[in-house]
Amino acid sequence: MAAELKVLGACPLDCPDTCSWEVTVSDGRAVRLRGNRDHPFTRGALCTKVNRWLERAAAPDRILHPLRRVGRKGEGRFERITWDEALEEIADRLRSIIDEHGGEAIWPYWGTGTLGWIQGCNGLGGQRFFNVLGASRHHMSICSIAGSRGLEYTTGTSAGIDPETFALAKLIILWGTNPLTSGHHLWKPIQDARRDGAHVVAIDPVRTRTARQADEHLAPLPGTDAALALGLMNVIVGLGLEDRDYLAAHTLGWERFRARIAEFPPARAAEITGVPEADIVALGERIGRTRPTAIRATMGLQRHAGGGATLRTLACLPGVTGDWALPGGGLSYSTDAHFPIDTAALFREDLAPRRTRSLSMTRLGEGLLEVDDPPVKALFVIAANPVASAPHQSKIRRGLAREDLFTVVLEQFPTDTADYADIVLPATMQHEHLDLHNGYGHLYLVWNEPAVEPPGECLPTTETFRRLARRMGLREPSLYDTDEELAEQALRTTGVTVDLLRKEGFARLPLPDPFVPFADGFPTPSGRLEFVSERAAAAGHDPVAGYVPAAEVADPERAARYPLALIAAASHHSLNTAFGNNPELRRRAGEFRVTLHPADAAARGIGDGDRVRVHNDRGAFEAVAAVSDDVRPGVVATVKGRWPKLSGGANANVLVAERDSDMGGGAVFHDTRVQVTRV
Repeated sequence: MAAELKVLGACPLDCPDTCSWEVTVSDGRAVRLRGNRDHPFTRGALCTKVNRWLERAAAPDRILHPLRRVGRKGEGRFERITWDEALEEIADRLRSIIDEHGGEAIWPYWGTGTLGWIQGCNGLGGQRFFNVLGASRHHMSICSIAGSRGLEYTTGTSAGIDPETFALAKLIILWGTNPLTSGHHLWKPIQDARRDGAHVVAIDPVRTRTARQADEHLAPLPGTDAALALGLMNVIVGLGLEDRDYLAAHTLGWERFRARIAEFPPARAAEITGVPEADIVALGERIGRTRPTAIRATMGLQRHAGGGATLRTLACLPGVTGDWALPGGGLSYSTDAHFPIDTAALFREDLAPRRTRSLSMTRLGEGLLEVDDPPVKALFVIAANPVASAPHQSKIRRGLAREDLFTVVLEQFPTDTADYADIVLPATMQHEHLDLHNGYGHLYLVWNEPAVEPPGECLPTTETFRRLARRMGLREPSLYDTDEELAEQALRTTGVTVDLLRKEGFARLPLPDPFVPFADGFPTPSGRLEFVSERAAAAGHDPVAGYVPAAEVADPERAARYPLALIAAASHHSLNTAFGNNPELRRRAGEFRVTLHPADAAARGIGDGDRVRVHNDRGAFEAVAAVSDDVRPGVVATVKGRWPKLSGGANANVLVAERDSDMGGGAVFHDTRVQVTRV
């Protein structure tokens, strides 16, 4: 019997938890995967999706060899070719495009299929190669940027409290987040807090798995959360429960912000949000009287035209109560900014011949159909499936169908996007390559050691671009750095070494425990929490934190045509589009469904189980209606991440506009109005 080897690794997916895992290898094959029980935050548990990782890696539709298109774009018809043929064709096309249009005609499009610092979107695997070519820069705008920018105006950083300190809170507000589906390890510190008497409140337009387990659930209209926060603060100030000593010593602009709070009495907040006034008053009083209060707010909350302002204003609430000073108090959005990765050393932007233009990943259709001087002539899609995951699906399809666009897709499976490729290159999966990760929901660096050899001819992203650089005759030495060298360069500012991570599998950042990030002040220009921000004013925003309405959701003319606000939240059975083709998880997810409130369903003659069409002027998809008060009136809810070609040809993103949020050019997935009709 062959000896078994246990190899430590890390889940690469777009989830706050970044689990440490252990792969058991026998005879060169990965035979078992389980969570690493030694990790203090993830504690050995994997989610229902990742538990099927090895099954996914061995799936019969895995792409194992380079492919060349033989049919029309979008048909998904390919022939197998060699790596030499693929690299030569790519190199020839890139040389021709650069000669005729310049390097900016090339767009490297990274997605969140892996968050790794070596292979994935955090480190922009292959960025050095594209810098040398002078390619356009890729603006990572799809996930969290609006909220990050808003938080920076208030606290100076998007990094908030350590989620592990939720165990110390006496009141926990889960605001626009569903951790029992997306990041379930946070529930453990929440349970620890509950055992000590903590009260848990969920704020979400949908009664999610998490909301069902909370002590209290408030359901605001999408995009109105900042108005709700201001209403809660109005109650706190009206009762005289603000922390006046903290406000005087640690904040800037309190008098002006207090005037803003006065504009949102509970009655007005109730009118805007649809939350009963009595509920706003009761929760405001509870917050005012409960220390510490911890707020968890994640990315879905800020995907609308006022998303940056929303997080900016939510971060003010712990300033009013003084919770930022307390272990277990404050707000957690993303811990990313706590990690001092040496991005300058990793990205090497100095290799670019000049500062090139930036193209937004949430405006892919626009970039392919409307951008000129130069037009995009070559598109590299890396760990992304934008046909399924980016706004305005039909427009993206039109752009990808251009015969003069040369598209290369690095992929593991035949996604809707891969169907449009000219060349498909087979990519490794996480347990087949080396990578470095950080959690954006905890404070641990996590190492991923390759456990097995890649199947077929699959290559890591880094090796793909090393080979392509060599084929193009590029002489910049750093293009050929090994994965270990890249990891060492990334880590050299962290106080953590490759040797330590390889030995232990993970390491907490060298920070106090418990960690109170702003105990000694805020990284703002004033060193204080800024209710009033001159930087915000200079960028064209209101200098005083406040409420910026959603665009479509708050537009009465749009509402008259399309009376329902669409929410497409994370599925329990896929992560973005990853696992969207797994037969067992598709079976568990069931039919493509949309949920309507009984009053909205009755007004349209829709019954539970009816086939319906969800539509607006950008497109439509069909699904099965589920009639339930799990959604509030005026909202229709579904899930993101379904593959269009496995769901009747479209998913919810066919309805979403290519518009920017208020800050950072973020996405507006939850700022969409639709109508639902029975088929």
